Amino acid sequence: MKKVILLLLTVIISLGLSAQARWNYQYQQYINQYKDLAIEQMLRYHIPASITLAQGLLESRAGLSTMTIRSNNHFGIKCHGWTGGTFYQDDDDVNECFRAYDNAYDSYEDHSKFLVNSQRYRSLFSLDVTDYKGWAYGLKQCGYATNPNYALSLINIIQLYKLDEFDSQRNYDKFIARRTGHDRSSAYGVGLHPIYMYNKNYYLKARSGDTFKSIGKEVDIPRRALARYNERDKDDILSPGDVVYLKKKRRKADKAYKKVPHIVKPGQSMYDIAQIYGIRLKYLYKMNNLPPDYQIKVGDTLRVR
Repeated sequence: MKKVILLLLTVIISLGLSAQARWNYQYQQYINQYKDLAIEQMLRYHIPASITLAQGLLESRAGLSTMTIRSNNHFGIKCHGWTGGTFYQDDDDVNECFRAYDNAYDSYEDHSKFLVNSQRYRSLFSLDVTDYKGWAYGLKQCGYATNPNYALSLINIIQLYKLDEFDSQRNYDKFIARRTGHDRSSAYGVGLHPIYMYNKNYYLKARSGDTFKSIGKEVDIPRRALARYNERDKDDILSPGDVVYLKKKRRKADKAYKKVPHIVKPGQSMYDIAQIYGIRLKYLYKMNNLPPDYQIKVGDTLRVR
């Protein structure tokens, strides 16, 4: 009878957590920012990228917790045996000591070493890297968190955002892993530009006063290359909201626009449209059989793929 009651309680809790699970833009933003760093850690330390991301999302509230913003601690690791920087915050007890880091990369690296070097978590490394459920339950059983629903919370996050797809990856974007990992503030903090992904490319949005030189210095890309990726001159003045791609743009728009033409709106130029869809200007002309000097008009219909 007790087993039946326990089983029913487990089902009820699981259903309750599933019902609460909703897709969240900030969570997806965090995933886009840190997935390559999580994959890098997986390939080095044999910890599922899905588990690393789910723990980061849960412990840091998608990078928005006070602790993460002020100390770059993405995993809620406390100060036990720690000689580095510290951050104090109420948790299970009042004013507890948490580890503080210079950047997100150090937090991810320390999280991996924390698990790898601890006798407490050694049994987890006998699990397959694709066994995220085993890792989730194992972390809870080994005492990573006091929340009784910790394992189920991780699993629900992984399933909702399909994070397990990263566990079979053998390659990652080294640029984005390095850039997001070594930010010296939260991904959403003041100063640094959040990086977005579109049409298999990365981009950010210019702010007032930005130049290709200043952005290039931040993302470690020469300003000439950055301007070339965006088909502009290195000395061009950027306006707030301008899209700045960090890699060479593609020949066509995303597959979603295969049968969806672009209708030209007031004030739009061919260049504006090319930037919107992340495609090179000459291919936009080519797809539409237009000469380079063609002047588009409001209401024109353009293929973008």
